[in-house]
Amino acid sequence: MSELGICSRREADEWIERGWVRVDGKVVSELGSKVLPHQKVSVERQAAAEQSKRVTILINKPVGYVSGQAEDGYQPAIALVKPETRWTEDAVQTQFHPTQLRSLVPAGRLDIDSVGLLVLTQDGRVAKHLIGQDTSVEKEYLVRVQYSKPGRLPDTELKRLNHGLTLDGKALLPAKVSWQNEDQLRFILREGKKRQIRRMCDMVGLKVIGLKRVRIGKVRLGNLPEGQWRYLREDEQF
Repeated sequence: MSELGICSRREADEWIERGWVRVDGKVVSELGSKVLPHQKVSVERQAAAEQSKRVTILINKPVGYVSGQAEDGYQPAIALVKPETRWTEDAVQTQFHPTQLRSLVPAGRLDIDSVGLLVLTQDGRVAKHLIGQDTSVEKEYLVRVQYSKPGRLPDTELKRLNHGLTLDGKALLPAKVSWQNEDQLRFILREGKKRQIRRMCDMVGLKVIGLKRVRIGKVRLGNLPEGQWRYLREDEQF
């Protein structure tokens, strides 16, 4: 079911336990049941109705918040999701309810020192699309840097940032890295290793002064104020 893009593995388990899943018209209630390629998997309407209620939230994460679980006294970004921090210009009619915080998980990381677009979702399909093994969704960052040597970063090192660096013993996928102005680079990546941009910059003698994620796929941060959140609109797709 997960491979077909119907739902996440966790959702599949829930639906099977509730008797909402059929194979060739017969209800399957046992987790881990094998399905052959020629067999047809279908789900009851209740599953689709429940899935449609699941929300995806966009936050402009400030410095000092962690993406996931609380750690070392720092608050998780989900702590920002409350009625008073919802963006007043949010065009979605959905009413906020505390049940929306249940199973609301970050679809990707943004480290504690970075700001910008962070996605929290209850929808397993969104999470898989953004952070699954086969994802190729672009993520765009604006990165303020300082060169540790006299003069300007050589073009050869800029080329290495685009393609040619290795992290944790594995070659990085090609990136798109270009200067925006004298001290700011634009990074567009299709992967997200831990503190990847900071480590890439360190390898070529650049110190990261500030890092902001401004886009994930086709969804942009836009004018969303720092520390505020909004719902993903129906017409928006990553």
